[in-house]
Amino acid sequence: MTASPDESPSSAEAEVVQLCSELIRIDTTNTADPESEAEAADYVAEKLREVGYDVELVESGMPKRMNVIARLEGADRSRGALLMHGHLDVVPADASEWSVHPFSGAVQDGYVWGRGAVDMKDMDAMMLAVARRFKREGVVPPRDIVWAFVADEEAGGKWGAQWLVEHRPDLFAGCTEAVGEVGGFSLTLGEDQRAYLIESAEKGIAWMRLRAKGKPGHGSFLHDDNAVTILSEAVARLGNHTFPLTITDTVQAFLDRMTELTGVEYPEDDLEGALAKLGPIARIIGATVRDTANPTMLNAGYKANVIPSTAEAVVDCRVLPGREEEFLREVDELLGPDVEREWVTDLPAVETPFEGALTDAMQAALRTEDPAAEIVPYMLSGGTDAKAFSTLGMKCYGFAPLRLPPELDFASLFHGIDERVPVDALTFGTRVLDRFLRTV
Repeated sequence: MTASPDESPSSAEAEVVQLCSELIRIDTTNTADPESEAEAADYVAEKLREVGYDVELVESGMPKRMNVIARLEGADRSRGALLMHGHLDVVPADASEWSVHPFSGAVQDGYVWGRGAVDMKDMDAMMLAVARRFKREGVVPPRDIVWAFVADEEAGGKWGAQWLVEHRPDLFAGCTEAVGEVGGFSLTLGEDQRAYLIESAEKGIAWMRLRAKGKPGHGSFLHDDNAVTILSEAVARLGNHTFPLTITDTVQAFLDRMTELTGVEYPEDDLEGALAKLGPIARIIGATVRDTANPTMLNAGYKANVIPSTAEAVVDCRVLPGREEEFLREVDELLGPDVEREWVTDLPAVETPFEGALTDAMQAALRTEDPAAEIVPYMLSGGTDAKAFSTLGMKCYGFAPLRLPPELDFASLFHGIDERVPVDALTFGTRVLDRFLRTV
């Protein structure tokens, strides 16, 4: 059946908070531990099997790096399928810095607390809640939906989405569009006006290792060929460099839409000043008008009085769509001839046109739950598993709908201390996803 949801609280809405809390309690910190996602994957698989799904648990190239895939058949199987994807791993958290234990999944003060609450066990829980409701109630969506809960996103997806795309593309047969994280959250513009930012593009990720070589020697001697000095000067040049302002199609669409909604202009000669008026979210948006290259790691030497022969650094580079060649030219000029570079990770930028039935369905589902909702495309300064799935020809979007209180600094919660998601936002998002998936 394809009936619309009624107005009473659904089974999905009733259980999403518990699902999110229980997922957070499973520590899936992405480290060298090969069992990072195994327990969480088993949990998700059991929740899906419990309501009748045929589930495939896929171990990637490293033992116990687990991925969970299930398909719900739609009414029109000749249409392209929709992939709904989330990752199960999280970044580390130091419990001594938190108000609550980061893996407690505590539900208090109107929030679900813990590492992964917004990145992205909230979306995992919403997906799981809706998937369970659809199967339990016999809901047949308009087309096939593939549910994917994957490993290793926080380290680039080598044992998750990237591995699946390379080794098991059959799991995504027929998928033409994909919906994942870091989109669909609200930005309060006025007393009764909210923009919901939908991710339709993301910068490329290029983690670069730099290496300088010099002549080793005693630390007390005069020395004019010091690898540490050569590397440090190059890293400082790169880290202090401001790349040119570049407005991509997606960023221009964001600026134009925000001007329509608020009347605020975004002049190119003071763009960053205008963006600052957006509040905390400006940290994400502001990072999408330039390439960035931020040094993050240094490694050299083994004793205070020994000049080493080599010195290394790692730089986190984020590159705008279409800027790859010019970015490398600038980087090489800044580094100079005495510093070698190699890619640790090199994942492409993604940019998808913001148009069509999928985005129309997002707007409609949001407006049903929030009549003041306006959708706005934006570019993510980071990266998601969309980078992998886009290589299979899918149009990728970020749509994890959350209606947020205006005072919440949402951007700071990603990988931050006291990560938490409002309970009301979780239940709101579950209702929106339910409506969206019934119509798309």
